[in-house]
Amino acid sequence: MARRTVADQFIEILLAAGVRRMYGVVGDSLNPVVDSVRRHSGIDWISVRHEETGAFAAAAEAQITTGLGCCAGSAGPGHVHLVNGLYDAHRSMAPVIALASHIPSTELGTGYFQETNPTLLFADCSYYCGVVTHTEQVPRVAQIAVQESIGRGGVSVVAMPGDIAGKEASGEYLEHTYRLAQRPAARPSEEVLDEFAGLVDRARRVTLFCGRGVAGARDEVLALAEKLKAPVGHSLRGKEWIQADNPYDVGMSGLLGYGACHDAMYGCDLLVLLGTDFPYVQFMPTEPRIVQVDLARERLGRRSRLDLGVWGDVRETLAALLPRVAEKNDRSFLDRMLRRNRQLVDRVNVYTRGVDGRRPIHPEQVAGALDELADDDAVFTVDTGMCTVWAARHIYPRRARRIIGSFNHGTMANALPHAIGAQLTDRHRQVISMSGDGGFTMLMGDFLTLLQYDLPVKIALFDNGSWGMVELEMLVSGLQPYQTRLTNPDFAAIARAAGATGIRIEDPGDVRDGLREALATPGPALVDVVTDPNALSMPPKITAEQVKGFGLAFSKIVLSGDVDAALDMARANIRNVPRP
Repeated sequence: MARRTVADQFIEILLAAGVRRMYGVVGDSLNPVVDSVRRHSGIDWISVRHEETGAFAAAAEAQITTGLGCCAGSAGPGHVHLVNGLYDAHRSMAPVIALASHIPSTELGTGYFQETNPTLLFADCSYYCGVVTHTEQVPRVAQIAVQESIGRGGVSVVAMPGDIAGKEASGEYLEHTYRLAQRPAARPSEEVLDEFAGLVDRARRVTLFCGRGVAGARDEVLALAEKLKAPVGHSLRGKEWIQADNPYDVGMSGLLGYGACHDAMYGCDLLVLLGTDFPYVQFMPTEPRIVQVDLARERLGRRSRLDLGVWGDVRETLAALLPRVAEKNDRSFLDRMLRRNRQLVDRVNVYTRGVDGRRPIHPEQVAGALDELADDDAVFTVDTGMCTVWAARHIYPRRARRIIGSFNHGTMANALPHAIGAQLTDRHRQVISMSGDGGFTMLMGDFLTLLQYDLPVKIALFDNGSWGMVELEMLVSGLQPYQTRLTNPDFAAIARAAGATGIRIEDPGDVRDGLREALATPGPALVDVVTDPNALSMPPKITAEQVKGFGLAFSKIVLSGDVDAALDMARANIRNVPRP
């Protein structure tokens, strides 16, 4: 009978928990685990070029499948590279288990080559970090890690020395059946539901603001909106779950917001927050009464003053609330917000239509074309920065589309790695990476991973030669942009040299045809679209301080002698001039 190693035991526990891929870079202390993956059917090792990519990919896989993602890093620098991707996974509530391979167990605590302290290293980006020092620990540590990730929605880490992974497995093994699809029903008490209904019935103007927690509760949210004649806004993470085919939609609030969501939140007398942990308190009103519904009690009241915190699942709570509230007949507030939303959305879309002759290419045109050409069930992965703005404002989620990004952690370089994980879950589903030139070049080496595994990811590269979001941050602070411009190569030529399809677009008249060609091409493709570096994005409400900052920054640009740069920026952003 073949010798069963600790690594075998660990891999079998992962298989039982539904893990089908482990992302990482092979070598060193990971070798026993990698060899075990080789010998076990049902699980594949995905060899990425950087461990950070592996953590992002595992996070995307977990978000697409709602199953358990997995990544690994070798001793020292290998598992240190996981940290940024694990932060992203943890803050995205993606169940991911990470193997942090460790130095020899006999050398722990001696300052050995590549030694780290995993407990401290992963403390802030995981719910659990179990450090294995004996073979007998492995079954229980692995089981606890799996349960923590699945049960709490986040990251767990198993730190295991390479020498222990290669030893014979202990007989201690707790067999488990993981019923991943089960979802407990969490309903508030009758007293809380009655109080909630009372607040709703007394309100004249109700607005619903939805986050990721409305996933699975779409029908109940729309039924409540219809009964209360309430406009429905959303956060960025709520967009993919509630915007599609929503007749009450008034857009998004926040720094990347658009539409009438801000007006609806500030103009109501009862604001109902549904499954959202919206982080920006400066966009949260203080005048109306506020009710928050969330399954995680610790999030209640974390971002705003509350008149009532409702501890419960959004779907169960609204299903119980609907029979308790009276129907409202006055549509005036809803209709006013819907009209205002149409006006503001038309303004946001001004550079997506009829701009084929306008140079340089506006990024909105690219995002708008992608939205029209992409499949109804496409997965969009979005880089942090201006790409997030264009996706938030111009990618319509439809019912089966997904939009994944680092929306809570806000790290750069996530779009390509997320696309790798998303595509591996289904090679026949269209996956589009909306990448910025800055973020793409951070982990550009993993473009080769697409070729190595023949992943048909399509990369729409917004090549504006700048750190666009950083420029905006400097401008609103009254600072003259400095060291924000990038010197870029022809990325399409690099893609072709690597063996992929590469298309470069410099003429706005070629945008649709170039994107259409890439989307229809088998295998990986990169479309390098040279976009306007001066195209910036403003939040839905511009404060006096921001106006002052812009004026001061523009004055500094002019006084420095760069009048042409100031004029170019003004021409590119005329759409941001406030109009009634």
